[in-house]
Amino acid sequence: MITIYVHRDGRTDTVDHVDPAWLDPASAAKVWVDLAAPTPEEFAILTDVFHFHPLAVEDAVAKVHHPKIESYDGYLYLILHGIDYKKSETAFATHDIDFFLGHTYLVTVHDGQTRSAATIRDMCARNQQVLGEGPAALMHRIIDQMVDNYRPEVEEVEEWLDQLEEQVFERPSRDLVREILDVKRDVTGLRRIALPQRDAIGRLARREFPVITDELAYRFRDVYDNLVRISDEALIFQDRVTSILEAHLSNVSYRLNEIMKVLTIITLIFMPPTLVAGLYGMNVHLPGIGSPDNPAPFWWIVGGIGVVTVGMLWMFRRMRWL
Repeated sequence: MITIYVHRDGRTDTVDHVDPAWLDPASAAKVWVDLAAPTPEEFAILTDVFHFHPLAVEDAVAKVHHPKIESYDGYLYLILHGIDYKKSETAFATHDIDFFLGHTYLVTVHDGQTRSAATIRDMCARNQQVLGEGPAALMHRIIDQMVDNYRPEVEEVEEWLDQLEEQVFERPSRDLVREILDVKRDVTGLRRIALPQRDAIGRLARREFPVITDELAYRFRDVYDNLVRISDEALIFQDRVTSILEAHLSNVSYRLNEIMKVLTIITLIFMPPTLVAGLYGMNVHLPGIGSPDNPAPFWWIVGGIGVVTVGMLWMFRRMRWL
C-alpha cells in the first residue's frame, strides 16, 4: 500500500500520485511517500518516479539488511530496525525501515508491521506541522519513535532475566536450559541490531550530511544517546545470561554430585552386610555356626551387621557426608 502526503501552502494533504515538480530541490512542497508491504508494481515508484540508484532499490526490496547509511547523489539511503519483542514466542522480530531522504521528500519502505511509521502517519494526518517541518525532521520523528519503542521491550528482557536468576536457584526445571538459550539468542539479536544502528545514527548526529541541519543534529544526538544506553544494556544482558547459564550448569552438577554421594553411601553401608551374608550363606562349615537347634549365632551375626552399619553411619556423619 502506498500512502502519499504532500505539504503545500501550510496544508498537508493526501494525494494519489507524486508530481515530479515536487522533487525539485527548489520546490516549496514537502512530500512523504510511505510504502507499507508494497507489491512489485508499487515498488516501481522508486525507479520510475524517484530514479533511485538500482543498488539502493535492490536493498529496499530485500527483506533483511543490517542497519547502514549511504550517501547518493542528492539523497541519503538509510536502513534501521525496529523491534517487536514477544516473550511468548521467545524472539525479537525485527522490522527494518528503509529511508530515502532528499531535500524535499522522504520515502519509507517497510513490511507494514512497523509501529513507529504507523504512529507518525496518524500524526501527520492530524497535525499539519508534522510534515511541514521538513522531510529530515519527519525522519527524525519516525526514528525517535522507533527507538522509544525499544525501551519497554528491553525492560521486559531485563525482567525475564531476573525471573531466570530466581528460577535457577529456587525452581530449577528440565526446560530451564532451553529457556536460557532462548533469551541468550534474543540478547544476541538485540546486540546485532543495536550496535550498527547506533553507529548509523551517530553519523547523523555528527552532521556528516548537508541535508541534516544543526538543529536536527542535536535531535539525532539525543536519539544516539538512547541507542548507546540500549547497546550498553545489551552487553550487560549478554554477561548476565552467560552467568545464569554457568550458574545453572554448576547447580545441576552440584545436585548430581549430591545424588552420587547418597548412592555411594548406600552402597558402602550395604557392602559389609552383603559380605557377611555371602560368607555365612555358603554351604560349608564356618566358625561360629553351631547346631541348627541353637539360633544364637544367627542373632550374633545380625547384631554384628547392625553394629557395623551404625558405626559407618556415625563415621559418615562425623565426616559431614550426611
